Amino acid sequence: MGKILQSVQARVVLLEGWRAILVAVLAGAASALAQAPYHGFFILWLTIPLFIWLLDGAVPRIKADGRTGVLGRFAPPFFVGWWFGFGYFLAGLWWIGQAFLVDGDEFAWLLPIAVLVLPAGLALFWGFAAAFARIISTEGWNRVIALAVMIALAEWLRGTVLTGFPWNAIGYALMPTPLFMQSAAFVGLYGMSFFAILVFGVLAPFGSAALSDEGRSGARFGRLVGPRAGVLFVLVLGVAHTSYGFVALQRADTVADVAGMNLRLVQPAIRQSEKWDRANEADIMARYFDLTNANRGPDAASVAAFTHVVWPESAFPFILTDRRDQLAAIAALLPKDTTLITGAMRIERSASPSNPSQVFNALLVLNGSGEIVAASDKTRLVPFGEFLPFQGFLEGLGFQQLTQQQGGFARGTVRQVMSVPGTPAFLPLICYEIIFSGAVEAPLGTHDGKTGADAAANVGTNASTKTSAEGGRPRFIVNLTNDAWFGTTAGPYQHAHQAQVRAAETGLPVVRAANSGISFVTDGAGRVRAQLGLDIRGVVDSRLPGALPPTVFSQLGNLPILAMLGLLFLILVGIRLFSTSKL
Repeated sequence: MGKILQSVQARVVLLEGWRAILVAVLAGAASALAQAPYHGFFILWLTIPLFIWLLDGAVPRIKADGRTGVLGRFAPPFFVGWWFGFGYFLAGLWWIGQAFLVDGDEFAWLLPIAVLVLPAGLALFWGFAAAFARIISTEGWNRVIALAVMIALAEWLRGTVLTGFPWNAIGYALMPTPLFMQSAAFVGLYGMSFFAILVFGVLAPFGSAALSDEGRSGARFGRLVGPRAGVLFVLVLGVAHTSYGFVALQRADTVADVAGMNLRLVQPAIRQSEKWDRANEADIMARYFDLTNANRGPDAASVAAFTHVVWPESAFPFILTDRRDQLAAIAALLPKDTTLITGAMRIERSASPSNPSQVFNALLVLNGSGEIVAASDKTRLVPFGEFLPFQGFLEGLGFQQLTQQQGGFARGTVRQVMSVPGTPAFLPLICYEIIFSGAVEAPLGTHDGKTGADAAANVGTNASTKTSAEGGRPRFIVNLTNDAWFGTTAGPYQHAHQAQVRAAETGLPVVRAANSGISFVTDGAGRVRAQLGLDIRGVVDSRLPGALPPTVFSQLGNLPILAMLGLLFLILVGIRLFSTSKL
């Protein structure tokens, strides 16, 4: 096998020009199959070694005077990483273009730009990671470790810079099912991204380690770990990863459900093209009311059997606080002791013509009397979906975000844990807020005593979110979303998978209501208790699982893994410099 791998590497290293680009793009695109809904992680045992071997062949450009220069050393591996990343993100995120077809007359012309520009931008992170990995690595396993360190750091930066977009981080490939999600409770998504490159790059050192640029040939410290020892390490890592998953799931089985918490999640499956048409208002509300009170679900029960009903993001095609008739209808629908948690637009009107009103994408909590008793605003908005960078300038040129909300949505300033009477403290996460690993937990908010519909105009993350005396940790996560923008593509499956991983990271159950699916309730280990599939109209009925004890990751966040990556980076740089000085 070693000879076969050496032969393949020898051919890959010698690739130049369009052939090298083609292999990089195709390998990156194939790697996207490791993400939901396919979870073809095994493909990475081929594509990650190819990536590393392409980097082996990314030799410095030599100037006329015989020197390479900084740019000459940096550019070749950067472009290998960029082309690989471009293929990966293009194949994994093509479905975003579906959103531009919802209002085809307005946005269809932007589809090619969106489908190509976003992957090109995200690939920059992988390009820089590949370049730095190539520069600091020596031979053998050092190449794999260096790439793992730099990709993990790049994924963290991708989830942080310019509001962040950590969708389809490579670490998800190691977590296709709850059994394999449990290690994230220690190291989080970016730690799993580091281990993913180590695990899937295991075959790369079996290829020839001869590298041609200065300072690499004969570097003793790059061969401290041989290929077979590396395989043994990966096997031990895999056994530990799987074994801990079994133990963690068994431990989760001992946690009791929350007494007296019976949930009904409503999935109306309203097409995005119909959602904001005022002519459909009556039909939309009738659908919500019918599903809420329908004798559906495994127990064929009406709304009277449930303590909490959950509707998805932006459930209403109007501003709810402007519609006392709808608030009255909700009061008539809900039993006295039933709470409604729903997504809605919330408006803060301004008395000054020079200071326009602000519209928020919010989560509202209504009691059985139809009173709005708490609210929380979305703090992470979707770029180009809910707001435009340089909003005023681009609107002046005629551009609009996909929601076509004049001025864009306003951003909530503080994410708060919420609680109302009869409800354990929960963390509200609207739409893609749940994809941000290490940034989902928040301190308890404050309570100023405002309740009811009259106060709702000022309810939000800056006002009257209620709290409980349970301490600073929420007991579950509520994720309201509307993935109808993306039809039945891979996007909603990827979004749902990432929500499951947040449960395993934090030990908190996730209650997820999605307009078109996938709606579910998970336990604190990420296992789905009850679920309704994509593009199906119906309800999900479930008890609320109990929260697991706080995880290491939920307490320490990304700090330990970032410190480890920084230390490994310094060690690799030291080995590189020492190896070069010995030549």
